[in-house]
Amino acid sequence: MSYIADIRKYIGHEPMLSAGATIVVLKDKKILLNLRSDTNTWGIPGGSLELGETLEEAAARELREETNLEAESFTLLNVFSGNDFYFEYPNGDKLYSVIALYRAKGVIGELKITDNESYQLQYFGKDELPKLESRAKKILDWLIEKEIIV
Repeated sequence: MSYIADIRKYIGHEPMLSAGATIVVLKDKKILLNLRSDTNTWGIPGGSLELGETLEEAAARELREETNLEAESFTLLNVFSGNDFYFEYPNGDKLYSVIALYRAKGVIGELKITDNESYQLQYFGKDELPKLESRAKKILDWLIEKEIIV
């Protein structure tokens, strides 16, 4: 059970604050995205912190859990928060996200889905992006603006 799921037992669908890590994995100028099972839209691998975990530990855990990949290191690119990162899930859960965006370096492993959070994993170029979850779209727009994805 996750920290978020535990808190939801007490507050139901009410808005809550969650800090987490999102991981940019680039390969041949394309970014790795996951087709999310909770929203049926594409997003960037990542998720919420668990109690006692650092953001870098969350980045490593989420990358491993969602993609089966490991990274030698992570570089912090930005932190996103505020009303632009409010999200309401299809089940009614409301969340204000604080997202630490990391770039994974020295990525190894065989790309495969290892949890029930994704339907598909795929690399996309900036000109072929699929339908994105709203927070992922804002992050991808920022990555393109900063020319991290070219």
